[in-house]
Amino acid sequence: MYSRWQLAAKYINYYLTASNGRGHGIHSPFIFEFVTKILRNERKYDDYIKVEALREQLLHDSRLLIVEDFGAGSEFLKKHERSIQSIARNSAKSKKYGQLLYRMAGYYSPKTILELGTSLGITTSYLSLANPGAKIITIEGACEIADIAKQNFSNLQLTNIEPVIGNFDNKLTTVLDNFGEIDFAFIDGNHRQMPTERYFEQILVKTNNNSVLIFDDIHWSPEMEGAWSNIKSHPSVRCSIDLFFLGLVFFRQEFREKQHFCIRF
Repeated sequence: MYSRWQLAAKYINYYLTASNGRGHGIHSPFIFEFVTKILRNERKYDDYIKVEALREQLLHDSRLLIVEDFGAGSEFLKKHERSIQSIARNSAKSKKYGQLLYRMAGYYSPKTILELGTSLGITTSYLSLANPGAKIITIEGACEIADIAKQNFSNLQLTNIEPVIGNFDNKLTTVLDNFGEIDFAFIDGNHRQMPTERYFEQILVKTNNNSVLIFDDIHWSPEMEGAWSNIKSHPSVRCSIDLFFLGLVFFRQEFREKQHFCIRF
């Protein structure tokens, strides 16, 4: 994991070198559409209010949970206590990125959505509200966190989410058997190179021409940067977008030559 200062230096370099994200100079119609209709869509959807009210509630919830850690830095299962407010503050995706995922799920209208890393369910709620007709399966390793997420889904009356509790390594194969194809996937967990690449390879066999895969924290560590480099270089990936905190990959065959974009957001 990079230190705070290392990550800040990387972000400054990204900000100075990335495309300005206004669509100017982007010749791909698909990417221009992504930038102008999704990335820079400043509409304030009513659903934003619902999810951010949930976030605010969680930020003031001092209850302690037992958390099982399967991710980066954990060669064996670790258990420790964390407050709900701490998880909401430090582990949940920010409003900016949660709302971007909402816009993506709304615009691309995927029929099937897979999420690795439910956490408290904030991002899952954004995805569900954006596309109530989609089938969503979300996997969370920590039992007590998953229980809070399920309560949150119930409180928001979200009925298209199927939570699965357990280690990704143990659950993903079974979950994938329940999908014909995966149209949209958000991979937010573990944060180690080999598992991240393995999840990509497992999900890849279920993708189609219009599938979108989104990887969280692609610059979080040298390992994650290695995973991102290998994923975007995979022959099946026709286009990738680096938003610094998120990496997006597309498989659309209209990209006859592989293209990579780094866009400021």
